Amino acid sequence: MQKIEIIDLDPQNEAQKLAFKQINYEWINKYFKVEKGDLDSLENPEKYFLATGGAVLLARRGEEYLGTSALKPIGNDAYELCKMGVTESARGLGIGGLIGEAAVEKAKELGAKRLYLETNSSLTPALTLYEKLGFRRIENFSSSYQRADVAMEMWF
Repeated sequence: MQKIEIIDLDPQNEAQKLAFKQINYEWINKYFKVEKGDLDSLENPEKYFLATGGAVLLARRGEEYLGTSALKPIGNDAYELCKMGVTESARGLGIGGLIGEAAVEKAKELGAKRLYLETNSSLTPALTLYEKLGFRRIENFSSSYQRADVAMEMWF
């Protein structure tokens, strides 16, 4: 079995950009409804993540892409962990943990003092993963996403 590696998105690589879009679209669509903000950022990860000083990570085994995550700066040495998804075929392989740990390390490399995310309380496995990574819930937050009813953060 081939090793799973975490790589940075190469904006010139159309296969990687397509994998980022498809994995996240399928993930969001499976559990929620894809919103306008999702489509814009999934279509153009360079504009929404890379050009702003963020990052897009892909979990890959050989030529197969299994998961993604994206980081975007949100001000004051803070980044948001967003657009994290795993393919249906890779569920249960620990890809979420690998891509989550890699995103936390990438945020630190980018100089983050705080890492923030929004999710939904119905995603119990994701909440468990985020808590395991070191995130803690935030009370009283507002979101641009209809689906977000949980916000979490970690400080470095």
